[in-house]
Amino acid sequence: MATTSERTGNDAALIRPQDGTRGFWTRLTGNPAYQRASDLLLSSDRRRFWLLAVPALIWMFGTHLGPILTMIRISFLDSYPPTAGRVPDVTLENYLLFFQAPNYITPFVRTFVYSTCYTLLTLSLMYPIAYFLAKKLRPSRQMLFLLLLLVPFWVGEIVRTYAIMILLGNRGFLNIVLMGLGLTSRPIPFMYTGFSLGMGLVYLTSLYMLLPLYASLEKIPRNYLEAAADLGAGSWTRFRRVTLPLSKDGIASGCVLVFLISTGYYATPVLLGGPSTTVFAETIAGFFHVAGDKWPEGAAFSTIMLLASLVTVGLFLRLLGRRRGSLLG
Repeated sequence: MATTSERTGNDAALIRPQDGTRGFWTRLTGNPAYQRASDLLLSSDRRRFWLLAVPALIWMFGTHLGPILTMIRISFLDSYPPTAGRVPDVTLENYLLFFQAPNYITPFVRTFVYSTCYTLLTLSLMYPIAYFLAKKLRPSRQMLFLLLLLVPFWVGEIVRTYAIMILLGNRGFLNIVLMGLGLTSRPIPFMYTGFSLGMGLVYLTSLYMLLPLYASLEKIPRNYLEAAADLGAGSWTRFRRVTLPLSKDGIASGCVLVFLISTGYYATPVLLGGPSTTVFAETIAGFFHVAGDKWPEGAAFSTIMLLASLVTVGLFLRLLGRRRGSLLG
């Protein structure tokens, strides 16, 4: 059995590191240099704000804005990657190339048409689901149903795209069901069409529409709808005058996310689309896959796509703001 002195020694050994740490911080905070630095950085709310904001701004500009600016710079060069003994010149030919051939403009326009249609389709499909989760389920069950909806998104984009291919193939589940019911005598060619591409993009982007809609609808107080009902508003009037305007932030966020993601998808259109559904991302990728100085053209086309997407999103948000004003009026 340990004696009292032994126990006292063991307790002192356990306490001693804590005392050492405490002493270190005491010496550090008492250091004049530390105090001057604290006074300089933490003396006002503005300085505390910039102390927290600077690392985030460095990360944002370094990892997001930096690559975009590099891409724009490359788009004005006549050759890239750089080669020994050759200095690239600044040119606008890479941008003019886009307007000189219809085989570039056609997939560009097709991309925006597809992305707009698929965004509206995704909104139409996900809004009722989000409304059901936010307003019809008890709060204790909402997280369970959300988790069930999130499970398919735990796997990668390629795996989910192949799942769509298995579903829509000539020997896929959908054709087996249709032939089993006697609705068709031969497989329907769903694959490599606008239908297969649309189904894949809607499936892959549905989560980005569902979550903003759910978050927006869940925040609408139930007593707003109850007050509208007490004033004689029917179910459609309550939806049109209360629910829809108050959920506009979720609609805007979901549509912007789905639209931007749809315009930039590459692997899914390659796997699910065909020659008649070529999108602009495939055109851009073609410049980077060939040998030679084609990177500037690809960078220029990427810049055009980026600017066009931002302009489209800006117009959509402005239109949505006006629409919201008319609904509230």
